[in-house]
Amino acid sequence: MAGRVQPVLAGVVTALVGFASSFTVVLAGLRAVGASDAQAASGLLALCVASGLVAAWLGLRYRIPMSAAWSTPGAALLVATGPPPGGWPVAVGAFLVSGLLIVAAGLFPPLGRAVAAIPKPVAGAMLAGVLLPLCTAPVRALVELPVVAGPVVVGWLLLHRFARRWAVPGALVVAVVALALTAPPAGLTGAALIPSVTLTAPAWNASALVGLALPLFLVTMAAQNVPGMAVLVGYGYRPPFGAALRTTGLASLLAAPAGGHAVNLAAITAALAAGPDAHPDPERRWIASVTAGAGLAVLGLGAGVATTLVAVAPPILIEAVAGLALLGALATALASAVTDPTTREAAVVTFVVTASGVTLIGVGGAFWGLVAGCLMLLLFHRRPSAP
Repeated sequence: MAGRVQPVLAGVVTALVGFASSFTVVLAGLRAVGASDAQAASGLLALCVASGLVAAWLGLRYRIPMSAAWSTPGAALLVATGPPPGGWPVAVGAFLVSGLLIVAAGLFPPLGRAVAAIPKPVAGAMLAGVLLPLCTAPVRALVELPVVAGPVVVGWLLLHRFARRWAVPGALVVAVVALALTAPPAGLTGAALIPSVTLTAPAWNASALVGLALPLFLVTMAAQNVPGMAVLVGYGYRPPFGAALRTTGLASLLAAPAGGHAVNLAAITAALAAGPDAHPDPERRWIASVTAGAGLAVLGLGAGVATTLVAVAPPILIEAVAGLALLGALATALASAVTDPTTREAAVVTFVVTASGVTLIGVGGAFWGLVAGCLMLLLFHRRPSAP
């Protein structure tokens, strides 16, 4: 009995931490590309259910703790990109194309290898540039809303020091309490406890395919699927990468019409279910990932309340909580970008172009940052001469 309780509890913790730590990023991203509150709630619900089903299927099928989640860096990309020409239906179309590309990467290993072959400094710099605008939000919130944002940041700091995994969920709780004390959100009382699924017919245009669908695919692969696989390998597992990509890509396709932007392997919370804290026996840890999947699907029923909370709160405060959730990812991306001195300048160019938020011929900065960084490598990177 005790052998079952430990991984089940680990799975519950994984679901709670994963949901509370980044649902604000997801909602901010969906709203940034044109979703209404109802469409954003539908998207969050779709992502929770699809991710939960993927985790349960992969865990039961392969007996490996392959946790699934939404693409948090992908949601940050949506914030940085903003509404595409054509609005929300075009964004949904981009979600579908990104899902198709993930399925293709699972069906055709050379495509997956091509993505993995993008130089790590350039990929890390692109991700850092995408995350930077949200990660500066806590600073801006302290200036604009010191009475509300101050306790949130202090709470995050204290929990980050003494109970790191609960730092962002704790900051979210402090934010809710601060809002209730300073400006009671009357709109929250009318929130739907169970969100409805709102389907959107997709639309497509060339600028969104290049500026949103392709960067979303690349960010999801480079910042979620590849690191998530690396976590599992680091704990001694041999996960089927192709099957995982096909499953998460199919889940992304199914979630997209309801507003879900991307489903992928968990990277940030993967260690909670795959590590020794889940169970001393590695062959029993899959129970934790399956439990986490079930828990995440259930938590999706609170998407309506979560969306209403985000809607009634000052936007900068929600962005601040999202930014706190992404600071660790930003640190990792920056470290990956500047570690190698020979590629440092190319990485900095990638970071600057991406973070600028520039839009050229309808295509956002993430794509141009990747192009600029790769061109810098081609033009200026010198291979070490033979002795």
